[in-house]
Order: sequence, then C-alpha cells, then structure tokens
Amino acid sequence: MLNLIIRKWIEPYKLLETIKEYATMQDFTFDGSNKVILKSHFLKQLKESKSFGLYMKNVNKFYLFDATNCNIKELLTKSFELGENDYVISEDENQPFDEVDSGKAEASVIMY
Repeated sequence: MLNLIIRKWIEPYKLLETIKEYATMQDFTFDGSNKVILKSHFLKQLKESKSFGLYMKNVNKFYLFDATNCNIKELLTKSFELGENDYVISEDENQPFDEVDSGKAEASVIMY
C-alpha cells in the first residue's frame, strides 16, 4: 500500500474534477452509523480493482477511481503545484484516514 497524504488546502470540487478528467469514479457515501462498514467495502474493492481511492476532509464519501493510464501523484503535484512540504507518502493503512479525520491533512489518495 502506498498513500499520498495531501496537507495543502485544495478546493474539494476542483480536486475531484481534475481527477475525473483522467479517471472514472464511483463513490460510497457514509454517515456515522455505516462508515466502518463502507470503509471496509471500499478498501476491499480498492485491493481487488488495482485502482486508487480518495478520502477528503469534510466530505462523507470514499471515492474509487479506475485510472489505468493515470499517474495520480504526477497529476496532482503538477495540477496543484504540490511541493515536498505539501504532502507525505505513507505505507500505513490507517494514516491516510486518521490524518484527514484529525484535520492534519486535506485529502488522501490510497493506492494498493
């Protein structure tokens, strides 16, 4: 697992629209009662599909993208001028979710 944890503020709508230009999207909307179940389902589909996921602050959705010809790290660093201090790369499965939920990060891209 390799995750791109984005700490620089990016307009959520702009982030989604930028990625959707290169990838097809499926989303999983959750609330307090079904977040754990949907997260598990989201991660399972992510592992099986060999695609990438997105989780953003203040948006109650997990996004799954099918992007066979998309280098997501390159796309985001160029589109949003992300410097080395604007993101962290992590292999920890929980860190992308924990940092977004705690407000330390704006969004996380989850890849297997």
